[in-house]
Amino acid sequence: MKSSITRRIAAGLAVAAFGVGLAGCSSTADKKTETDAANGASSDLVEVVVGASPSPHAKILKHLEDTGAAAEAGITLKIVEFTDYVKPNEALQAKELDANFFQTVPYLESESESRGFEFEAGEGIHLEPLAIYSSNLKSLADVKEGAKIGVIQDVTNQGRALKLLADNDFITLPSGVEASVVNLKADASANPKNFEFLEVDGPMLVRALQDVDIAVINGNFAQEGGLSPADALAVESADNNPSVNVLVWRKGDASEGVKKLDELLHSAKTKSYIEETWADKSVIPAF
Repeated sequence: MKSSITRRIAAGLAVAAFGVGLAGCSSTADKKTETDAANGASSDLVEVVVGASPSPHAKILKHLEDTGAAAEAGITLKIVEFTDYVKPNEALQAKELDANFFQTVPYLESESESRGFEFEAGEGIHLEPLAIYSSNLKSLADVKEGAKIGVIQDVTNQGRALKLLADNDFITLPSGVEASVVNLKADASANPKNFEFLEVDGPMLVRALQDVDIAVINGNFAQEGGLSPADALAVESADNNPSVNVLVWRKGDASEGVKKLDELLHSAKTKSYIEETWADKSVIPAF
């Protein structure tokens, strides 16, 4: 699973969870629905039930639906929002969704390996750079030895956060083992400045800023908390970054509607919308 997804993507770039309207999802086969008269279309559209994080993923999907771009592509979108990183894959596995749009390639690979998901992904759609934020410090130079640092709890994204800290000379990533807080604690030489790490569920990282000196926050959670890279002390590089966000579906079960959606998410319309909406580069097109 890991190698096949990586090859395809290389060409392109526990908190309470809820799924709005999830109980209302029925079959995930292609469903014909009468065209909304307001869209002015003359033929039936294929409904695609897609799970997404509120921002930027669901925001992008809603734009495509509201502007009629989805109808022009022959589809109508039923968007189910999730606020965590666990439920969307479970819902896809349970066939409550046709596809989901919330995760990066490394996260997909890790979850597929550990939980036995058999999913496929399209090419990269966008990157949301991680960034280091603080509610009271003005510069990374102000971070003292023994400072408290907030990082995301899930291991895949935690490794990405620790890499950003290593790139800014806070820590040294232990060799031969996974980049995690657990492994940092086991190797004193990797954390010579004795930083204290507070592991937090992703959606709570912005709120946790008041309890730490700095925090490394994923782009979508930073956006939901009103932050942007312009507020950050350091931002993850987009160059050759594997952590692109992708549309994901069950292996061998990509309906025509899902295929049309994946194509639409890689269209000039989507690219322009991302660039105009997130001019601060908190979301960057990956195609």
